[in-house]
Amino acid sequence: MSHWIIAPVVLPALMAAVMAMAMRHDVVLQRVFSLALSLTLIAIAGGLFIATLDGTVHIYQLGDWVAPFGIVLVLDRLSAMMLLLTSLLSVGIVLYVMGSDWDRRGWHFHALFAFQLMGVNGAFLTGDAFNLFVFFEVLLIASYGLMIHAGGGMRLRAGLQYVVMNLAGSTLFLFAMGTLYAVTGTLNMADMAVKVQALDPGDQALLRTGGMLLAIVFGIKAAAFPVQFWLIGTYSNAPAPVAAFFAIMTKVGAYAILRMYSLVFTPEAIAVDTFFHEMLMPAGLLTLLIGAVGVFGAKLLPRLAAFSVLASMGTLLIAISIGTPAGTTAALYYLVHSTFAAAALFLVLDLVADSQGPTTRAPGGLVASLFFVAAIAVCGMPPLSGFIGKLLVLDAARSDPLWPVVWVVILASSLLLILGFTLRGSRYFWKPLDPDFANPANLDPDGNPVPAHPIRPLAIVGACVPIGLLLLFTLGSGPAMEHFSQTAAQLFDTNAYIEAVLGPQEAH
Repeated sequence: MSHWIIAPVVLPALMAAVMAMAMRHDVVLQRVFSLALSLTLIAIAGGLFIATLDGTVHIYQLGDWVAPFGIVLVLDRLSAMMLLLTSLLSVGIVLYVMGSDWDRRGWHFHALFAFQLMGVNGAFLTGDAFNLFVFFEVLLIASYGLMIHAGGGMRLRAGLQYVVMNLAGSTLFLFAMGTLYAVTGTLNMADMAVKVQALDPGDQALLRTGGMLLAIVFGIKAAAFPVQFWLIGTYSNAPAPVAAFFAIMTKVGAYAILRMYSLVFTPEAIAVDTFFHEMLMPAGLLTLLIGAVGVFGAKLLPRLAAFSVLASMGTLLIAISIGTPAGTTAALYYLVHSTFAAAALFLVLDLVADSQGPTTRAPGGLVASLFFVAAIAVCGMPPLSGFIGKLLVLDAARSDPLWPVVWVVILASSLLLILGFTLRGSRYFWKPLDPDFANPANLDPDGNPVPAHPIRPLAIVGACVPIGLLLLFTLGSGPAMEHFSQTAAQLFDTNAYIEAVLGPQEAH
């Protein structure tokens, strides 16, 4: 059983290398292997998810080196859920890429996509803070290539901003790792959790410095205020299927916050937890407000989608910052919902752009219906899971001293989201387009208009995958809530995690 834990990391790495070297001139073969990889990862992630339902924490020690001296992968309820979420999302994206021919517009799309899967899965599984940095870099390097896929000056400029911002975050990450290692003598998360509880009072200030550096790094990855600006240019200019998968990228930052600040930087260990909460809550509120105002004011659909992702991250950060089991349960529920909703929106908007052409209105019918469903999901309107997720966040926020502010901001931002999507939907589906209007999604890399073309059925199937998953998630909200509640309880009870990694003798 334990050897399956490393499969979500090793399998994409091997497949990426094979596709890059042996299949680089055969797109059809790359598609077959890429789809097979995604389906295989669903089967593996599903098996790992089932294995954690009894609450057991599984570990995999590379080279059979005992932690904290060796590299360890840890599988618990949270990491298993994130693996399954990633693999389910990847299938819809691969199908859409195949149906829309995005992989023919540049080189090595499927190889880069597999490398990114490796980095994301590794970040969810690693039990070592330094290897979290390593997997961050793997997924970011792959995302750089995917971001500029098919070229174009605007995309290259947005990609440069993306690279610079994330390189700055990586530099701070190294500083944080050095600080924490100097204080605790370890970077294994479980061992660090044990060491900080026995830390001398004189070292607390340095430990808080490392903790706050990590908070800044994870805030950059999660696009939290005031370092959220990179997300809009990146997501609005990236190829649609790449932006759809980037929906899970910001969640890696949210996952890292949940993992590190529930395991290592706990209230029992140091006083940084209160300070962290006091910073994260306003950052989440401002992130949500900026995203909602951006959606209301966006004139182009790609920017509309990018700002909606920012708004969803604000809501997620608010739920995390509540710092209670109820808040964490709401955060996990909203994390899953917002990932599927954002991916669905980017894929549907690409269908709109393809069917619209540079100066012709998008057709109604199926495309308009898909846009309507995606808009409802992103805005958090009933009957889809976004409405339930926001209710859970509002309910959990009642225990927070800032609950009136949280309620006002979430409700007001929801109204702005609804108005923004209503304005843009009527603009694109009901009103004739301005002849001088030029949507960047309808221009080739040289700036020339691309005529509308019939939408291929496989592209529609790919776009319907995250929408279908949203519907299933809504119908299964009861069992999902029960699982998320148990996952939150496991996060707050750190003994099981520490004992699984270090053994019972180290858990005190």
